[in-house]
Amino acid sequence: MNKRLIYGVMTGGGIIGMVAAFLQTTEKITLLKNKDAILACDINSIFSCSTVLSAWQSSVFGFPNSLMCLTLFTIFASTALVGVTGGTLTRNLRLGIQVLSFFTLAFALWFLTQSIYVINALCILCIFCFGGLLLVNWGWLRLNAADLPIGERGRAFLQKFIASGYDTLMWTLLALAVALAMILRFN
Repeated sequence: MNKRLIYGVMTGGGIIGMVAAFLQTTEKITLLKNKDAILACDINSIFSCSTVLSAWQSSVFGFPNSLMCLTLFTIFASTALVGVTGGTLTRNLRLGIQVLSFFTLAFALWFLTQSIYVINALCILCIFCFGGLLLVNWGWLRLNAADLPIGERGRAFLQKFIASGYDTLMWTLLALAVALAMILRFN
């Protein structure tokens, strides 16, 4: 697959996450000003950003998670945009951003699990952030497959896995598993 196209998908994922994190930050500020505010993203008792944003899990590091996500998605979109425009990213930078995007994905999975099973509500903006993260992680895995420090046999296997399209299937199945968990919990 064309590298510029992969970078383009990652730029799109970064922008989706950046916009969602920005909107979530504005909603959090509204909620901090008035704890009884009805937020624009409060759709019903299930899709209730105010419920999610009021939970301790939404500020797990002592500041709103959305601020961290806004920063990270800006990094993801910016580095991917360099690739779209034909710029070169060093191997270490690419691998470092991939580690950062994978950490962010792991954090998002933890947060969505907390939302589904502990907070008992979903933030639609968080779901958009998760979708953006899937696109970003899909791209970095494809771009870095030949450079990952997993041994020659591991890299060969991963490259065949990607060439067969199984990586796309893997990310799709992850998205479907999260969606199924939401449906089963709130149905």
